[in-house]
Amino acid sequence: MEIRLLRYFWAVAQEGNISRAARMLNITQPTLSRQIKELEEQIETPLFHREKNRLSLTQDGYFLKERAEEILALDDKLEQAFSAQRKEQLSGTITIGCVEADNSDTVAMLLEELISDYPQVRFNLVTGTSDDISDRLEKGILDLAVLIEPVTLNEVETLTLPREEKWGFLVSKELFIANKNELQPEDIKGLPIFCSGRSEVQRLLSDWSGISMDLLNIIGHYNLIFNILPLVDHQVGAALAIEGAISDRKLTESVFIPLAPSVKTHCVLVWKKRLQTPPVQELINRFKHAF
Repeated sequence: MEIRLLRYFWAVAQEGNISRAARMLNITQPTLSRQIKELEEQIETPLFHREKNRLSLTQDGYFLKERAEEILALDDKLEQAFSAQRKEQLSGTITIGCVEADNSDTVAMLLEELISDYPQVRFNLVTGTSDDISDRLEKGILDLAVLIEPVTLNEVETLTLPREEKWGFLVSKELFIANKNELQPEDIKGLPIFCSGRSEVQRLLSDWSGISMDLLNIIGHYNLIFNILPLVDHQVGAALAIEGAISDRKLTESVFIPLAPSVKTHCVLVWKKRLQTPPVQELINRFKHAF
């Protein structure tokens, strides 16, 4: 006899009415009526006296209700015990490295859900450049990393996150190009530029503009956008960046202008190909299920 059928029977016995029991169980009345009939056929015993608007238990029905209460109580206790055991077993610390990007709040959302379900889990969240985060992941200092494509690490598994990261220039509002809705390659000829030191980002800029790196006016490199903001605000140069890195900052002196033709990349969740700890594997599973 299935536990599900016992729960259905107990609900009808408790309510004395199919309609009310169906609402309580969140199923349709015909479905519940059919299930009760199947139960009676299965045990070859009528369980209810059927009156106009009321169901009353037969003697066998009373007997089954008492036994059902015992079985269902035991089943609930077993579920609670296994749930508590899982929560107790799933403990430890997850260390995650994350670049400045729009997808950072995706990480926060899934971490929030995980910690709510498993209060024993703790986390360390590290923000840094792609090179720094990649290096820490390869050395085993990080369990997981959120990086911007392309990812050139070996012996890793990846999961592409959903939102695209839009590239553009962060420029002072006083700069002559600040009133443009988008920047085209001819707009940056001679423009003093701050760019990431990553070769992948430099190639991205060169490929988009059709200008070799040695002909672009690169006056400096930076790793985190926070460090370069004062120089942008004071019109020293314009910074190539992704919009997600500055979307949560209150910019008063500068503005983000996207590239045209547009350049978009994705963030990627990355982890080493190895046996993961239970909390890390649970977080990976939640990312996979979500995306």
